Amino acid sequence: MSNQDRRIAFLQEMGLGPVWSQRTAVLQTLEPEAAAPEEVTEFIEDSVAVATPLRVAEQSASAWGDDDVAITPAAVPAAPTALVQPATNIGSMNWDQLKAVVSSCTECGLCKGRTQTVFGVGDQKAKWLFVGEGPGRNEDFQGEPFVGPAGKLLDNMFVAMGLKRGENTYIANIVKCRPTDENKRDRAPVAAESDACLPYLQRQIELINPTVIVALGKTAALSLLKLDPATPVARLRGTVHRYADIPVVVTYHPAYLLRTLKDKSKAWADLCLAMQTYADKANG
Repeated sequence: MSNQDRRIAFLQEMGLGPVWSQRTAVLQTLEPEAAAPEEVTEFIEDSVAVATPLRVAEQSASAWGDDDVAITPAAVPAAPTALVQPATNIGSMNWDQLKAVVSSCTECGLCKGRTQTVFGVGDQKAKWLFVGEGPGRNEDFQGEPFVGPAGKLLDNMFVAMGLKRGENTYIANIVKCRPTDENKRDRAPVAAESDACLPYLQRQIELINPTVIVALGKTAALSLLKLDPATPVARLRGTVHRYADIPVVVTYHPAYLLRTLKDKSKAWADLCLAMQTYADKANG
């Protein structure tokens, strides 16, 4: 199977197709080791193919909800604020020190129900940083972000972009412990939980110094950008935002895409914007 056939197969598994015109400018500026000889395939939104959705085990319908509706004020800070200032010397820690502090963190109540913390995974000097909401059941058990069906879809998104998990990519979450409701189902973190954990992610971003950040889902986007919790994802998509002068592109959470197949083509458009942003910055 050729690289082009393999790329098309992964995109079809994401639920995207058929193949139309090709985009050359973006792929030509990607890292040589990440770029295939063929050009990145561009897909037309109104031609999306509907595939059979994967079942996400024991995940509530509201967790990672990127639907374009207002969320409760408890899900994220109620109003724009300054960057959270760590209570300790987190801002001067190296990777080993930061991971050790996270593993024993008791700054919020999420520590009481975790199996283990989920620190993050990938290339510590990656140019691509992907930020999700928080660990789910599988992540809490395995200690790695984005495993299971949502993780498989994210990996397929990487392949479509000419990327690979662990190579020039880093994956992290807004919170490092699994948020659950009274029925032990996944839920979005509340404002106090996000605020308590955000200094760890801020330090990770400083250490990585990525070229582009991709915010996966509403909670990640609103927490990073410090926006009003009523802001819908639709208003954030299609625009390049900034976090500490780093470009941020907002797209849907993979778990949401597994439930809402029609939005996979929109997610591909977001990834194309991210790739173009990367290219522009690399050439600038």
